[in-house]
Amino acid sequence: MFSTLLPKLISLTSEVGETIMALHNDNIDFTVKPDNTPLTQADKISHSLITEALKKITPDAPILSEESEMIPFSVRKDWNSYWLIDPLDGTRDFLDGTREFCISIAYIVNNYSVFGLIYAPFDKIHYYRLPGQTSIKLMDDICYKLHTQKPRRWENIVIGRHSTKNKQLQKHLRSKTNFEIFRLGSALKFCSIAEGLNHYYPKFGRCSEWDTAAGVCILEGAGGKVVDFQNQPLRYNTREDHLSPTFVASA
Repeated sequence: MFSTLLPKLISLTSEVGETIMALHNDNIDFTVKPDNTPLTQADKISHSLITEALKKITPDAPILSEESEMIPFSVRKDWNSYWLIDPLDGTRDFLDGTREFCISIAYIVNNYSVFGLIYAPFDKIHYYRLPGQTSIKLMDDICYKLHTQKPRRWENIVIGRHSTKNKQLQKHLRSKTNFEIFRLGSALKFCSIAEGLNHYYPKFGRCSEWDTAAGVCILEGAGGKVVDFQNQPLRYNTREDHLSPTFVASA
């Protein structure tokens, strides 16, 4: 299934990425959602384009997007599989004019992500993992297999640009030694570990399931690991809300 769908999804996200980039650095207006996160026209357009395309190519698969209307758990709990997408992950970074935003698309089966695709429109790079296979970085029509790299001496720890003041994170970092901090927006943090640039990503504070699903799948396919603080893998669609637990991602 996914081998057939992959070229269509790569083409789709490339086209949507062009639309997003046309709005980048445009000082576009935004609103603030009830969860205190920003919503831009780029989020809305990307959501519409991706969900409409997925309805056509997989008409029987439910879709849950960050920008979907509320779908109650009483309906979702019966989903054995579904698409889980973030049409523009890293909206704050997008508004700040950085390149650290992406499109995230995952496919969930029995509460776990089995397929992940992340596209970075600024750099025109795709990261993806087909079920049971090694994760891939696609750049300039060339595919590279991704492999994590464990730290030899210094550990590269990657955190979000807006997470610096989180008190739980600060406390956690005080337990570490021999490390350097790198700041990076969106789910691209998972990709940076998957390709061996960084080694460790601790996440405290608010995080939703569409923020993690594709990145977790890709990182695991490169040899990495993502667990919560009970050392359990992340699971999806198991509760009324869409919040992910605090977790650590590592090489």
